[in-house]
Amino acid sequence: MIKKICVITGSRAEFGLLKPLLIKIEEDKDLVLQLIVTGMHMDFTCGLTYREIENDGFFIDEKVEMNVSADTASGTCKSMGLGIIGLSDAYLRLTPDMVILLGDRYEIFMAAAAAMMHGIPIAHIHGGELTMGAFDDSIRHAVTKMSYLHFTSTEEYRRRVIQLGEEPSRVYNVGALGIEVMRGISVLSPGTLEKMLGISLNKPYILAAFHPVTLEKSAAPEHQIASLLETLDNFPEFSVIFTGSNGDAGGRTINNKVRDYVKTRKDAFFFHSLGSLAYLSLMKYSRILIGNSSSGILEAPFYKIASVNIGDRQMGRVKPDSVIDCRNEKESMISAVREALSYRWEEDKSNNPYENNGTSNRIITIVKDTLKKEINLKKVFYDWT
Repeated sequence: MIKKICVITGSRAEFGLLKPLLIKIEEDKDLVLQLIVTGMHMDFTCGLTYREIENDGFFIDEKVEMNVSADTASGTCKSMGLGIIGLSDAYLRLTPDMVILLGDRYEIFMAAAAAMMHGIPIAHIHGGELTMGAFDDSIRHAVTKMSYLHFTSTEEYRRRVIQLGEEPSRVYNVGALGIEVMRGISVLSPGTLEKMLGISLNKPYILAAFHPVTLEKSAAPEHQIASLLETLDNFPEFSVIFTGSNGDAGGRTINNKVRDYVKTRKDAFFFHSLGSLAYLSLMKYSRILIGNSSSGILEAPFYKIASVNIGDRQMGRVKPDSVIDCRNEKESMISAVREALSYRWEEDKSNNPYENNGTSNRIITIVKDTLKKEINLKKVFYDWT
């Protein structure tokens, strides 16, 4: 019997990771792909990136608008309310056999909550991870407790999901989808990037990706980004390419501060949404990556690009040696940038813990095998000692 697999995406970064999985579902004769697009994809301030999904050839079954205009915690809460209403209605129309969710954003929390109330089994990707500087941790673990299948990116994260009380036989370490994406694409040439983005890449550049630190209540978003901008002024030998902040409260404020900064430097550029291929291509040719994005930890080491990880947002993640941690203070960042610029890859003996083979194929195989059996959604807490 053909099974309907519903995949929900709420951000450009997450969609880029999901693409190989979406393709595999579409190609499988025993599965039907249902795609729900929501969150940042439907927000005009984030570039209406649902159009990029359509340009990639995917049919969008449901578009759920949820973002309100306020760049505040209250605005996020209101967006969550709208999201759960729209997602619930979408599930009623689509009647999926399983929902696949990736990550830890609030859109994913709403998608999981609605699926749980509708009695739809959930497969969760990237559970068990830690990001102590953001409320993503709480969302991620909550989604884990609502999910039936778990696909983690490292063995340590698999153990943590089991520690949360999940049945070990339904928790699988499959590696990171992002690594599979990078293995499967041909990056754009510098010349193609220059024409596409309308910039010059003749000068070596730093790629910057900075997002709100949602649990850092002592610092407003404009203060969170200030030290990074001051730090970059100390490295005039490099151009800087910024990619836009995410849709969390404070993200628009950070983007506005970056736009103001770019106006003061002819060799600094800001792009709200680059898309997966352009972003990874820029990463490939960058000198280093700086910010607090998970891509500096998961993807940058694949291209042998050292990264500077700022502050607490990614605290707790498993990190390769090429990730240089620093405080959100100018002097600490300057020191970390210098260390990253001098990183000696020929001396790097560490293995990337996120690399695995056939990640999307393993996910599809396990999902299909699971759907052939009776699914009992009753939760039994597994005591792991």
